[in-house]
Amino acid sequence: MRVLIRVIFPSEAGTRAVKDPNFIKNIQAFIDNYKAEAAYFTPSNGDRSANFIIDMPSSDMMATIAEPFFEMGARVEMQPVMNFEDLKKGLSAAIK
Repeated sequence: MRVLIRVIFPSEAGTRAVKDPNFIKNIQAFIDNYKAEAAYFTPSNGDRSANFIIDMPSSDMMATIAEPFFEMGARVEMQPVMNFEDLKKGLSAAIK
């Protein structure tokens, strides 16, 4: 299932995270390990955030995905998402 992973770094935790010399390497490893379809970084309500679209084949991956970010002091949100092709497929099945 395609999932949006939103990682929110509160200001102090975010400052510590980005000062860690391994921060970029760790983000790159996450992108590579989970074969992220997309990765975006933006301020969110005054905090730093990272947004990834990944395929999550099973829900037991939630802990594996979230734990490293929790250890950095981040909040993690996950929600299923669809691309346009998924939407068309879902609607064609629902409207029959």
